[in-house]
Amino acid sequence: MTRNLPVSLGLFSNGIIFVWSSPFSLVITQDKVNYDISEEEASYFIVIQPVGMITCSLFYFKIADFLGRKKALFFLTVPYLISWLITIFAKSKFEFYAARFIAGIGDTAAFCSIPSYVGEILSPSIRGFWGNFPLFMHYCGHLFINVAGSYLSVQTTAYICIAILVVFALLLTALPESPYQLIKDGKFDAAKKSIRWLRRKPNIEQDFQSMKADVDRQLSERGKWKDLFLIDSNRKALKAGCFLRISQQLCGITVFATYSQTIFQKAGGNLSPQISSIIFSSLVCSLNLICCSSVDKWGRKLSYFYSLIASGTVLIAMAVFFFIDQFQFANLDKINWFPLAGMISFVFTYSFGLGVVPTLMLSELFSASIKFKGICILIIAWGVAVVVTTNLFHLLTANVGLYAPFLVFGVCCWMSTILTIRW
Repeated sequence: MTRNLPVSLGLFSNGIIFVWSSPFSLVITQDKVNYDISEEEASYFIVIQPVGMITCSLFYFKIADFLGRKKALFFLTVPYLISWLITIFAKSKFEFYAARFIAGIGDTAAFCSIPSYVGEILSPSIRGFWGNFPLFMHYCGHLFINVAGSYLSVQTTAYICIAILVVFALLLTALPESPYQLIKDGKFDAAKKSIRWLRRKPNIEQDFQSMKADVDRQLSERGKWKDLFLIDSNRKALKAGCFLRISQQLCGITVFATYSQTIFQKAGGNLSPQISSIIFSSLVCSLNLICCSSVDKWGRKLSYFYSLIASGTVLIAMAVFFFIDQFQFANLDKINWFPLAGMISFVFTYSFGLGVVPTLMLSELFSASIKFKGICILIIAWGVAVVVTTNLFHLLTANVGLYAPFLVFGVCCWMSTILTIRW
């Protein structure tokens, strides 16, 4: 826990800034005194951030390889800090766009460096649960920003988030460098000291020799860009990683997280959109932590397979509800609780497979020689999927109806189950 929490604060900050638009898009578009931004213009808050992430991913692997695992973690604090400072003083849409783009640069560091570092400092026996703890903290960031956005101003929230970044940077100084990175750099004594601190035991020679053998084997392989596609094992890892990341986004999770208040506002119901989004985020946090252990129990593939089937079923059921409600084929007033219940059900089905497997396998798929290159490509694929799904949601909701994106995401889940069988 003490080894994982400081690093996990990085993804907590990432979760906050990633879902910032969920509460504050509504706040900004409704505040015509301080801002003059339309809903259409605010919809780009969500799209621009992954564009920044994709852009940075093209060269971030060089930064990560040069700095090493631990120093690369410090990198994410810089763009996040700049983004929050711009947000504090922003008044126009272009200033907010700049803040979101710069935040996307920090996302690259968060999604690339944190899973790699955590995967290397944890022993394989506990990697399933504790390896997903940073992801749990990411979802805690979702919860935090939905609560803060319901009660605090844009500026006050940004100041709090800057303070969290400072705490993250201070705690990070107490952590050792990854032993894999130290072995790779030829610093064997420092690597042993790092292993001793991480494993909390005096006799670590066996662990050291095992890690050294892994690093020697992986570094003996070539690490050029073309090797991702020419070497069979790397090519299979890249295909599996792209499938996991893209299929995860095609279930609509980022859309639901970033548009949660908008969805609940359009769906109606007895609870306010703010309260509904807080309930949604709370369940994402708690169920993700609970379901982490199921991955070790059932295995990666089986967890992902059943999660896809169940999530697709829930999403299509919600699409049917919204379709009937939109065209008034029946009076649904007595079950106006169904959208919230459906989203809660989706959170459960998503959490035990779709929510944990892609992030967990991010640190396991590639060898050390091409790890950052492979992860950067996966981040680009993930970022493109985020841009596509968020734009698709906005277009379908505006031109067809709320049922349409739920239907598309549900069908995508079912189609992904076919590919999972072949994976």
